[in-house]
Amino acid sequence: MSTDTIRVVAPADFHVHLRQGSFSELVTKHVRKGGFTLAYVMPNLQPPIKSTEEALLYKAQLQAIDPSVEYLMTLYLSPELTPEEIRKAKAAGIVGVKSYPRGVTTNSEGGIESYETYYPVFEAMEQVDMVLNLHGEVPSDPATNTCVLNAEPTFLPHLRKLHARFPKLRIVLEHATTKAAVDCVKSLGDTVACTITAHHLALTVDDWAGQSFNFCKPVAKYPEDRKALQDVVKEGHPRFFLGSDSAPHPPSKKSTATPTQPCAAGVYTSPILLPLVAHLLESFDALDKLEPFVSTNGRAFYKQPIRMTLVENESGEVEERQDTVVLRRAKATVENQYVVRENSVVPFWAGKELEWELA
Repeated sequence: MSTDTIRVVAPADFHVHLRQGSFSELVTKHVRKGGFTLAYVMPNLQPPIKSTEEALLYKAQLQAIDPSVEYLMTLYLSPELTPEEIRKAKAAGIVGVKSYPRGVTTNSEGGIESYETYYPVFEAMEQVDMVLNLHGEVPSDPATNTCVLNAEPTFLPHLRKLHARFPKLRIVLEHATTKAAVDCVKSLGDTVACTITAHHLALTVDDWAGQSFNFCKPVAKYPEDRKALQDVVKEGHPRFFLGSDSAPHPPSKKSTATPTQPCAAGVYTSPILLPLVAHLLESFDALDKLEPFVSTNGRAFYKQPIRMTLVENESGEVEERQDTVVLRRAKATVENQYVVRENSVVPFWAGKELEWELA
């Protein structure tokens, strides 16, 4: 790695929202535009992806938009999901199951209320080695003094209980935002990992209070929480890796709110993701951890080998090489908006300058 050029082997985003319909045609191509060759796709569509057939159909739709990306598919944890469906999904190559607490984020109205109900499903997942992805918040409740600022720490006992009950089940706590979450995951066994988003490495409460395009769930927390996220990345801890939670919404849903319809939760980073992560890691002296954070740590936990590509070398011989993305140091201004036909989306840090770009 030189000071002006960085080669990253097979960047992988282990948490991304690619939506559906014509909006998906806009945002799916941004996975590769942002420097990534693997996308772990969330199932909270309308309606959610609850069966093997639905997941495979969605994957085919994504591949039709951009076949150069490897899509790993997930199912939405719901009462319809059975141990038999888990075994069927595993055989079809589906990698994980995503759990959303009811009502805490986009399209989570069908989310869970009790984990014990799903113990037979988790047991089957443990047996066939599928991953459980947890949105780690509990719903707000004035009676228990629970709100968006402490919803994640309040959830962590559920994570500990699930890990104790299913020690061989691979579990990922998604998009951690607090020091408490970092400390909790570090204290648990090797089957528990954690994703961190790019925007949570940058934001605190002050950055989203009054700024709708920085508003997401879970919300960014305090400076000490942001530092804990940065520190565990800088440490190079092998069970912490990138899951962008890149969540696109039309500008009309981000920039306006009414008494009955709040602004949509989601920060959109896909089209600038790898340069953005490099920019942020360099800001807290962790640039040497870029490849583990965006590729090898997550791939190791998910047991996803790096794809090999056939290329012609200088001698004219065809040989196998690992997928590699190159970054170069160059100031690049983030576009204000991406538009395809009737669809548009505003990216994170629109109009700001990054220190890196894809070569």
